Amino acid sequence: MDTPTLAERDQQLKSEQGVSEISPMRLRMEKFAKEQQRAIVRALEEVDGTKFRVDEWQRKEGGGGITCVLQDGKAFEKAGVGVSVVYGTLPKPAILKMRANHKNIADESNIPDSLEFFAAGISLIVHPKNPMAPTVHLNYRYFETANPDGSPGAWWFGGGCDLTPCYLFDEDAIQFHKSLKEVCDKHDKDYYPRFKKWCDQYFYNKHRGESRGIGGIFFDDLDESVSDRENLFAFVQDALKSFVPTYVSILNKRKDMPFTEQEKEWQQIRRGKYVEFNLVHDRGTAFGLNTPGARVESILMSLPLTASWRYMHEPEPKSREARLVEVLQTPKEWV
Repeated sequence: MDTPTLAERDQQLKSEQGVSEISPMRLRMEKFAKEQQRAIVRALEEVDGTKFRVDEWQRKEGGGGITCVLQDGKAFEKAGVGVSVVYGTLPKPAILKMRANHKNIADESNIPDSLEFFAAGISLIVHPKNPMAPTVHLNYRYFETANPDGSPGAWWFGGGCDLTPCYLFDEDAIQFHKSLKEVCDKHDKDYYPRFKKWCDQYFYNKHRGESRGIGGIFFDDLDESVSDRENLFAFVQDALKSFVPTYVSILNKRKDMPFTEQEKEWQQIRRGKYVEFNLVHDRGTAFGLNTPGARVESILMSLPLTASWRYMHEPEPKSREARLVEVLQTPKEWV
């Protein structure tokens, strides 16, 4: 008889025992991501007055997800909140590559031909209609490998949240960063400076010489070398829960402000730069598109409905547009 896969074992565990504080972290992270997805969707529907389209999907390799998208709303040109749960198998080349950051994924003298893995995460993108309202992105995820005997192998958390305005309001940048710093400081005073710098370096359009937005926090590969699993899960939970109150209050200040046709055109140009980062540099997009059984529509949910590329476009000197570019070229300390 075939040994049950990790996906089959987890399915059995859920149906027999449900998910509680003593369940494997895989099931707890999946449950938390889905609860937060529902809470965020409710909050954004309240702002926009339009319902999200909800698509549930399954992967034949194990797992599946829920993709919620709102298009052409009153406040949002496009908003997407996705949860994905992926069970799969890492081939030997992938294991060797991951050993660079995670020595405990496999013993150097005994690297298996393949390892089962689990990944679950929530990702979100909001592209508002009004150019005065900033785009926001977040992603929080958990990754675990399973040893051949079914016991957990290596594990880590990753994620972050970042803001991309087309028009810079310093008070919004300060509010956004202050909220993230408070969450970080509650867990470890080193987190905010470290993850803020990581965010500035990661969301950088190298070919343009500027950041994608005004940053936030970004982290990856947080494992037992940083803290224990329970503490890192608590940090990820607090970070995700802080999103709605912070972003919705910024959004409510900006979504009904007057704007001109030229300001709308500038938003389209900035959106073009956003697309460039996501398709050229983003590791998550590349990983998603290269995963067997990938759901392309969910992976590309982050792209705006519209964007433009104008040849040799330069903002007017000393304009608000020029100030934004200046800040993107030299990231600021906001708090």
